[in-house]
Amino acid sequence: MNRVAIPVVSAVCLFAATAVHAQGGPMMYQPSPYLGADALFWQLDPEGRGGDFDSTGLRVRAGVAFNDYFALEGHLGTGGSDGPVDLDYLAGGYAKGMLPVTPQFRIFGLLGATEVEFDGTDDSESDLSYGGGASYAVMPNLSVDADYMRYLEESRFDFEAVSVGATYHF
Repeated sequence: MNRVAIPVVSAVCLFAATAVHAQGGPMMYQPSPYLGADALFWQLDPEGRGGDFDSTGLRVRAGVAFNDYFALEGHLGTGGSDGPVDLDYLAGGYAKGMLPVTPQFRIFGLLGATEVEFDGTDDSESDLSYGGGASYAVMPNLSVDADYMRYLEESRFDFEAVSVGATYHF
């Protein structure tokens, strides 16, 4: 996927959010921003090279929920090293579909694009990304969250992560 993918996916998500917000009707939902921080347990699986690289980093998430079912979210992550491989950064934007199972518990899916760079490489890689997870509200404005993301699925390698953290809802 080339560098055009992230702006295109971002524009589609922005259009979708505008359309969802415009259909508000008589019960208008106030957009709700949120900010989260996670431990990022990542794994890089190089195809044909034998052996995986994995480590732990930090990820910050920010987003806006437009209603109980749709949000836009961004991820920034860094850190972790396994021998010759260091995660320099990951950055991405995603559409987030949510399904409230109970008032406190919800499951969600993410779809978007991510750019990733590993320390020591000359360029970054970007690709369509997807994942899913769950969130549990421990207080009205605070939730604990866990998710799995497949950030890159390239012919040369796959990059994925499991994250666990907390989110504050403004």
